[in-house]
Formats: sequence, C-alpha cells, structure tokens
Amino acid sequence: MYQIDVTAILVNWNGCTLLERALTALFTTTHRATLQVIVVDNASSDDSAAMVQQRFPEVTLLVNEENVGFGRANNQALELAKGRYVLLLNTDAFVHDGAVDGMVAFMDVHPDAGSVGCRLYYEDGSLQRSCFAFPTLTTEIWGALFLDRLFPRSSVFGRYQMTYWDMNDTRAVDSLMGACLMVRSDVVRRIGLFDEQFFMYSEEIDLCYRLQQAGLRNYYLPTVSATHLWGGSSRRVRRESFLRLYQSRVKFFRKHYGQRTAQWYKTILSVSSLGRIIAGSLIGAVSSNQETRRATQDYLALLRIVWMF
Repeated sequence: MYQIDVTAILVNWNGCTLLERALTALFTTTHRATLQVIVVDNASSDDSAAMVQQRFPEVTLLVNEENVGFGRANNQALELAKGRYVLLLNTDAFVHDGAVDGMVAFMDVHPDAGSVGCRLYYEDGSLQRSCFAFPTLTTEIWGALFLDRLFPRSSVFGRYQMTYWDMNDTRAVDSLMGACLMVRSDVVRRIGLFDEQFFMYSEEIDLCYRLQQAGLRNYYLPTVSATHLWGGSSRRVRRESFLRLYQSRVKFFRKHYGQRTAQWYKTILSVSSLGRIIAGSLIGAVSSNQETRRATQDYLALLRIVWMF
C-alpha cells in the first residue's frame, strides 16, 4: 500500500529562517528512509513560501490564506501523505544524523508502537525534557504549589515532567512532545491525527492519549536525537501563546475527564494565577526585573479570562 517510508509534515507561520534550517537538516541527515515532505504555510507574511519553492522544489507546499492553527494544518497535509509513517516536525526542530532512519527502524520492529519520539536538546546542548505523564488535577496542584520544582526527584511530585528519570533508556511513556514525533499512518487515519479544537498546544497530548486508548504505546527513543529551540514562532506572540497554552489544557481536561473536572482545573488555575500575581507584585516592588513583570502581567491576563475557556 505504502511506497514511501516517511511523510514529514512541517507547519510554518512566519518562520522562514527556521524552516529552511529544519528542511536542510531533514534532507541531509536521512540516508535510508524514503521521504515525502509536506510544508503547510499558515498565511505567513515573510518569504517562507517563496523560500520553499526556490530552495526545496521537491517539497509539497500548501499555502493557507489564513492561520488555521497547528492541528488543522497538519490534518490538511495528512490527506496527501503517502508514507508508512508520518513525522510531525516543528520548524524549530532540527534532526541529527540518522534520527529519522533510527525512528523508522524502531517502529518497524515494534508493532505495538503507535508513536515514537527522539531525545531532544536545547541549542546549547543541554537535555530537553520531552516525556510527560498525562496531566491530572493532582499533577496540576503539584505544579501550582511548586512542589514539582522543590522535589523534582520525587516520583510523586515530579510525575508530570518525569523529572525523577534520567531519560537514558528506551521506554513507553504516556505522552511525548510533538516537536519531532513519528506516528503510524494507518493508525492516525483510523483514529484521526489532531483534534482541531486545539488551535495550538495539547494536541500531541490528546493524540498520545487516543493512541493509548486504541491499545498502542508511545515510546521514547534516546538513541536518536534532534535540537529543538522551543517556541520559534510563538515567541512573536508571547501573551497570546501563553493564554492558548492554558485554554488548550482546559479543553483536554474537558474532553477526556469531563466538564466537572475541567471546572476544578480552572479553579486551580485561578488560585495559582492569583498567587503568582501577588508574589510577582511583591517582587516587582523591590526589583525592576522585566521578566518578572511580564510574567505577572501574563497571569493577570489569564486570571481575567480563564472562566471563559
């Protein structure tokens, strides 16, 4: 049925330089797997589309007239996908040598794998945590009280980001970061790729949750890697991205745990935001730290609209 190993999908919004770097890395580090590459441009105002046409004529380019969101853009590309596997690749993620080949080889010998994610590094070479437990009210409370940061080695308080684990071994996890995530084409065609109610953020958590419900596993593979800058395009709209992060988390709770649990989660968010606003205001009274001031304003904006989510 499939004659291509991997369909790589990259969704772009005003990230021309990052997109060029990501595509270059993808083509130059993949040696054995056959590739189909699809770029979906969400109405960028820079030269992204022209760059793809000029530098990478082998890439299939879809250009949207408006920003339709991350999930919907990926679903558009899935309709054209011809690979046995689909690689969801952020434009600010740059695969290292043999990463795609290694992920394909792993999926080929692990039929229980619905998805696989590689080791991720920051630009400075430090490890980026990319595996998570599914969020619950309990994990959100630990985060709100900073207990996950105070006791990162605890399997209880550090459960959400799995900070008790050194991430050096291959294992099945609840959820993987979607920056460089490979999934089975036949499975996502059956259960759906991304739920388009998630404009951005939490869509990969939702996907991993549905893969588990379908009886498959999500694996972390540390033997292959990529560099992930994190927030390449979203940095331009920091406040909007911050609010969308929590709006999507509320949607995840509502979808999988029910309306009552989602209401409790919004209560946790409200109390946590209020505490951070008070703390930030006190710190701001004796310090001119701009980052603290911006964070305080972010949480003030969240507190104002969280019950509208």
